[in-house]
Amino acid sequence: MTPAVGVTTKTTCPYCGVGCGVLATLLADGTVDIEGDPDHPANFGRLCSKGSALGETLALEERLLYPEIGNKQVGWGEALDLVAAKFSQAIRDFGPDSVAFYASGQMLTEDYYAANKLMKGFIGTANIDTNSRLCMASSVAGHKRAFGSDTVPGNYEDLELADLIVLVGSNLAWCHPVLYQRIAAAKERRPEMKIVLIDPRRTMSADIADLHLPIKPDGDVALFLGLLGHLAGVGKIDRRYVQDHVSGLDETIAAAPRVSELPLLTGLSSEALAQYFDLFANTEKAVTVFSQGVNQSASGTDKVNAIINCHLATSRIGRPGMGPFSVTGQPNAMGGREVGGLSNMLAAHMDIENDRHRDIVQKFWRAPTIATMPGLKAVDMFKAVADGRIKALWIMATNPVDSLPDADAVREAIKACPFVVVSDVSARTDTIVHATVKLPAAAWGEKDGTVTNSERRISRQRGFLEIPGDARPDWWHVAEVAKRLGHGAAFDWHRPSEIFAEHAALSGVENNGERDFDISAHSTISVAGYDALRPFQWPLPAGYETTPSERFFANGNFYTADRKARAVAVHIPIVAAVTPDYAFILNTGRIRDQWHTMTRTGQSPRLSQHLAEPFCEIHPADAARLGIAHASLVEVENQYGKAILRALITLRQQVGSVFAPMHWSGEYASAARVDT
Repeated sequence: MTPAVGVTTKTTCPYCGVGCGVLATLLADGTVDIEGDPDHPANFGRLCSKGSALGETLALEERLLYPEIGNKQVGWGEALDLVAAKFSQAIRDFGPDSVAFYASGQMLTEDYYAANKLMKGFIGTANIDTNSRLCMASSVAGHKRAFGSDTVPGNYEDLELADLIVLVGSNLAWCHPVLYQRIAAAKERRPEMKIVLIDPRRTMSADIADLHLPIKPDGDVALFLGLLGHLAGVGKIDRRYVQDHVSGLDETIAAAPRVSELPLLTGLSSEALAQYFDLFANTEKAVTVFSQGVNQSASGTDKVNAIINCHLATSRIGRPGMGPFSVTGQPNAMGGREVGGLSNMLAAHMDIENDRHRDIVQKFWRAPTIATMPGLKAVDMFKAVADGRIKALWIMATNPVDSLPDADAVREAIKACPFVVVSDVSARTDTIVHATVKLPAAAWGEKDGTVTNSERRISRQRGFLEIPGDARPDWWHVAEVAKRLGHGAAFDWHRPSEIFAEHAALSGVENNGERDFDISAHSTISVAGYDALRPFQWPLPAGYETTPSERFFANGNFYTADRKARAVAVHIPIVAAVTPDYAFILNTGRIRDQWHTMTRTGQSPRLSQHLAEPFCEIHPADAARLGIAHASLVEVENQYGKAILRALITLRQQVGSVFAPMHWSGEYASAARVDT
């Protein structure tokens, strides 16, 4: 039921992984008033610029409101019949691995669950992956190597309790502003709190940092290996904890580089390294926050484990104010991981290559089959589309023609694919224009479901607007196709609460504490209970009303076979050298007031006032050498493509590197797409 004018709805922001609570009030003139929810434990009423402007992004002018086949408006029946027929034909003629789903961290957990269930349990392939692969797969893999599970040990409160916060590859001020605000407020209350920023650029997060380490690109592994070696050398290893709860640490310490090698490997001075190492060694309550600057790297998983190793070695994990903390980029990257939305995972944090786990999931779903091996990951999936292995592709709530690496190749792959379905809210993305079938999805403010933020907190997104035209929720799209494929009984859902209850029930099957993810307390949730669901952290097993443990691993009990964590002996990567033709390192990221490819934030004139056009940051020495004036147009080119950007000459950037944000696409600029 859509709330009436003047009624305030508690919902959750659809942007980053902080998962802020939002109060949305529909006004008499049709506009929506947006405020932060003071009762939500993620933000306590705070909102960033993007969240505050949500009411300005709800216009229908660029919406896809009706199903289309070949740019012709059709009814739902015709569109869904064609989708089912084409997927059936591909599966029949070429096997289950000839079809694929590419999903998004913008989807709600219930949408993700439906898509994963259909693909892995009823079509029988694991060819479902997500844009969260690009930002979170390294953390997933690093967590599983260290902990035996994809577990984020701590919570946001630890950021306020810590005496030392280390930000690694994380411009928290712009990318997760509300967490930055919480840390800034804590530091104002306790000026003795220390903050270290590890980033090649001097980002806005440096404003509250006591120490900025302008590390060379991909120097993180060497830095944290060096830190581990220092901790061992000054006697800061917690040997009792390690003996009881960690294996492989001595071998890992042996891989640490010599102190004399670290300046060359990291690009940092000996003095700066010593200052950071001493801070970490002598400040027990330390949290290391890492995000896309760590994850989005060819050596991202090793970077994650190098960080975790330092916390395991000193038992600084799972206790108040300490631990490694992966901060997700998207609003529901965590929820997607919970339901097995990545191609190498099963639902409820179970493993696709584990016979027992596959048996649990298949029996619970009463599925005719179950995927037995990992499917194609995001980049490999589109290579398979390009070379003809994928005959039918369904893209949901994402824009890979702009957001994937080598995006021109992705566009050509999609154009060549025999059958492409795109479910989206926008009619104008650079991806949807190449779809055979376009399916109109419900947008934020219209759809109902749940999301999970970076501290494992599940919150409700609630609709407060009528769903326009013939748009429908993504889970409904999937369920209707599943019915047409002959699986109606398993997808006979009438509302998202039923999907959530099923998801919760599966999490508790044969669990008994064996797996970290368990929300089986909600396995029998009613429609009314779902409507009233308050934000909660997992785990929440059956029989509990509140989470039995806000943090994981303080007393060991990891999810490996022997219940010990693994210290992982990582190796320093070989960094690609610049060449005469490509003499700069390109670093990409976000800006404060835009989100992804701007399909939502681009509708707000206010958000475009901060940085209104595509740009790149260049160090003054490089600009002088190349004769580049401030605000002039420059062409940035590599072997994949080129972009024309406004020059922003600044000391924030290192010599030999340039920075360009990733937001502008063909929809908003003719030649500024950075992922070409």
